[in-house]
Amino acid sequence: MKEEIKFNADDSLKPIITRWQNWLLKERLYSEHTLDAYSRDLALFLQQITPDKKVSLDDLAALEVHDFRRFLSNRAAHYINKNSMGRELSSIKNFFKWLDVNDIIKNPAISVISSPRKPKILPKALDVDDAFNVLIEAKDVAQSAWQGLRDKAVLTLLYGCGLRISEALALNVGDINAKSEFLRIKGKGNKERIVPLLPIVWQNIEAYLAKSPYSINVGEPLFVGARGERLSPRIIQRQLQKLRGRIGLPDTVTPHALRHSFATQLLAAGVDLRSIQELLGHSSLITTQRYTDVQTETLQREYHKAHPLEKAK
Repeated sequence: MKEEIKFNADDSLKPIITRWQNWLLKERLYSEHTLDAYSRDLALFLQQITPDKKVSLDDLAALEVHDFRRFLSNRAAHYINKNSMGRELSSIKNFFKWLDVNDIIKNPAISVISSPRKPKILPKALDVDDAFNVLIEAKDVAQSAWQGLRDKAVLTLLYGCGLRISEALALNVGDINAKSEFLRIKGKGNKERIVPLLPIVWQNIEAYLAKSPYSINVGEPLFVGARGERLSPRIIQRQLQKLRGRIGLPDTVTPHALRHSFATQLLAAGVDLRSIQELLGHSSLITTQRYTDVQTETLQREYHKAHPLEKAK
């Protein structure tokens, strides 16, 4: 059970915080989980800026740039990672922006503060042999034959079309068939993209449908769980966890790693970044450019393994 959130706020500020929380929940339509995270971030900030007294609206209006930076320095001193610090600052900025928009108080100092620079995380891709092994072994870790064929079909979609797991599991019967040469995908922000469809993708889906105990009609979920409901991403994540142990792969092999593998291997084969951007549904080319770093890292690793001078050391 989560600990109750207590705000270090005086009687003038507490109802303002409640109004902000209601705005997040009812107008911004944030989930209860996100609301809880934002609220805890704000409570932590209020506790740290004036630990010896209740914070008022006037106190918030009087905060200067060094006050916000002192808060971030204190968090860094407690070894809070940059991702968490960035989220905390985002919550605080959200609150101050809401105060400004609603003409409650204005504090321009918060706009000067930048989020901590996050470490650059490169996508973890599988090599071709490992990717094929995942697809081959997928059907052998499921509870039944039809579920194994289902899992193989899902994983083939991720690797063969570069889909996100949510995109693959959102497909309905009729979205794809034996005559399909392309797959229309609705991705993040309801942005549609067209992805070429390899014959093997449909072949694996067809094999799964032929063995499924459920009669699935057009418009209904394509991939279903044991009770016939739309398949949960958690099931595929759990199956990949079993596969990692079976094949001896690292924890970085996740459903998203198959999408990374799709992009990385296309880049290695000479496909240009713009085309990969379109296939992945990235809104910015900057996101896609991460794969050039992955390819450089792979090239460097293979170079050190293969060059005779490296072996002569």
